[in-house]
Amino acid sequence: MSDQVATGPHVLRRINISAVLGALRAAEDATARVSDLMAATGLSRPAVTRALAALGRAGVVEFLDAEPTALGRPAARARFRAELGHVAGIDIGPRTMTVAIADLSGAVRAHRRLATPPEPTGPRLVELMRSGLEELAREAGVPVGSLWAVGLGTPGIVDHERGVVVVAPSIPGWTGLPMLSGLRDWLGCPVLIDNDVNLAVLAERQVGAVGAAGTTMLYVHWGERIGAGLVVDGKPYRGASSAAGELGFLDLLTPVDDTPPGVAGGLGPFERLAGAAEIRRLAGIDDGTSAGDPADRAEADRRDAADPADRTDRADLRPFFDAIASGEPAAMAVLDRVAGRFARGLAAMVLMLDPGRVVIGGGLAHGGDVLLDAVRRRLEPLLLVPCEVRLSALRENAVALGAVRMALDHAEQRLTDM
Repeated sequence: MSDQVATGPHVLRRINISAVLGALRAAEDATARVSDLMAATGLSRPAVTRALAALGRAGVVEFLDAEPTALGRPAARARFRAELGHVAGIDIGPRTMTVAIADLSGAVRAHRRLATPPEPTGPRLVELMRSGLEELAREAGVPVGSLWAVGLGTPGIVDHERGVVVVAPSIPGWTGLPMLSGLRDWLGCPVLIDNDVNLAVLAERQVGAVGAAGTTMLYVHWGERIGAGLVVDGKPYRGASSAAGELGFLDLLTPVDDTPPGVAGGLGPFERLAGAAEIRRLAGIDDGTSAGDPADRAEADRRDAADPADRTDRADLRPFFDAIASGEPAAMAVLDRVAGRFARGLAAMVLMLDPGRVVIGGGLAHGGDVLLDAVRRRLEPLLLVPCEVRLSALRENAVALGAVRMALDHAEQRLTDM
């Protein structure tokens, strides 16, 4: 039986409603005039007013003047009722977990970064996910059972058909864990999952305003782990097994005739070469996981609890960032060394893809222009043609925001069905 495409007036109305709703949600303050929506969607005035009238009857839109009709004068302004519902986005990592709750416009109403257990396992992370979401929902004044959708960003390779993680070296017991069904039963709403870097790319494209349609972009998450997300001709590229962009497993050190070391401690060869743990080692920074003064560790925990938004992959790289910002020679030597290593791996992807634009996100983006300049300087001699390299404005929040965006995209179906 051949595939059939649904057609007819009701399908066209649904498409128009979705287009108008998307334009209204994207408008400043989620408020727009009919003429603004006509310009944003390319629809006629009658089509826009009919769509607004349908959304108004469903309670999704309120009219700040008179309600429009297809024949009458349209309202001067319409407002999307973002407070009508909420979604959540969760960034699951081996060292930290970020939970965010947002309204239907995508505005984050509450946000929290939690430390994962010292030896995270799948079941312990699910438990932390539930308790963290419950606590944040109370803080936001949103009943956890009222969420419209929840998005999860996870390390590793995700099987989207089954909704499970196929490969996740950094989290023991995470692979194959049937967590989605349990979370769906508990929350009573759709729960979606995707690779964390793919969600970071989604956030960068829609929130960070990079990687617009028609462009090719390479997004690199640089933190405890290193991974890449690809946008080719304006569309995300996942690869045949949803494993595209696993930059952290590139091996630059093993002689070509020797057996590669593979994964160690949950990290790939390139992550061990240029990730946050190696920076801490080279800079002589105690990450708190080794033996040391318990009072010092307790003080670090209190500081992180007081200022969770400034934590980077649980490891404290702030002394390093402060040192390179001040131009301290020892720190600058470490920076140059790591930037050179990072540039070698990055060059391999840039030479193959010719993306035109590279965006660096993750905790290392806190290194700012000093770090960016070092990477650019070490990358340029390795390329045949110039490539724009910039830092993500979203930094380590990109995955959680991408998970929120994934949940919002799913929730849009409910809005147009109302």
